[in-house]
Amino acid sequence: MTYDTIIIGGGPAAVAAGVYAARKQMKTLFVADQIGGQSIVSDGIANWIGDKLIPGAFLAQKLKEHLEEYKDDIELKVPARVENISKNDDGTFTVMIGEDSYETKTVILTTGGRHRKLNVPGEEEFNARGVAYCATCDAPFFRDKDVAVVGGGNSGLEAVVDLLPYAQKIYLLARRDELRGDPITQETVLGSEKVEVLYKTNTKEIAGEKMVNGLVYESLETGEEFTLDVNGVFVEIGSVPNSDLVEGIVDLNDHKEVVIDHKMCTTSCPGLFAAGDVTDATYKQNNVAVGDAIKAVLTAYEYVKKNS
Repeated sequence: MTYDTIIIGGGPAAVAAGVYAARKQMKTLFVADQIGGQSIVSDGIANWIGDKLIPGAFLAQKLKEHLEEYKDDIELKVPARVENISKNDDGTFTVMIGEDSYETKTVILTTGGRHRKLNVPGEEEFNARGVAYCATCDAPFFRDKDVAVVGGGNSGLEAVVDLLPYAQKIYLLARRDELRGDPITQETVLGSEKVEVLYKTNTKEIAGEKMVNGLVYESLETGEEFTLDVNGVFVEIGSVPNSDLVEGIVDLNDHKEVVIDHKMCTTSCPGLFAAGDVTDATYKQNNVAVGDAIKAVLTAYEYVKKNS
């Protein structure tokens, strides 16, 4: 059997693609580790359209329920992991899930991203021993402690907000001479007496013994190094796209993001479409990813009709 499309990923983009593929009556296989995406760990999402505030776990549940409404129309493989994608001579694709292979006319890639790391001494050594990548998950463990958050964008600002009810002191380290996150979140961060923002910095090392006890950073203005006495370091410097599956098949930019035509969500490989954080989309937002995924499915639908 050859599918019309195989959707890879489990976040809002993937679910939107699944719902639209089902409604278009495309023969579809949906493959994901889990449903929810990166937002599943968020305590409260305030910009998901239609909900003033929704916990990430609840959003994941709603997405799962919506997708399962179409379980008679599309085939779901959750949990499952795609190991390889290859393009066939006839223009179709072979997708490997474990040791099983599946043929499809199109692929819709919505695999999102993973946390970007600092790659400095001490980061790996103290991972889960003071180094954290999810403030929503780990903030309660740092009650009444001094912590550092590395990252001046939305991820860093939101981590600070998550830490405000718990931490005693929060150092926010930014590489630039300004913060880049949403103005409303900036207002919350800058308005707290707990927060000290250190601009134009470069993190050099995470120090500790059994647990984290310090962070060494360099001033990008003077080159001088300083040490902060902290018990925790939250690394919030964005994400790395999960594009390994299509490396060598489609064009990637210098950041390993899948390059797409933002009008139709096509890639350099005919029949392979992509949406969400795995792509070079300017705004890494759930709502944007959903819209792009819908465009990808509708374009894939027309592609299948044209090539049938």
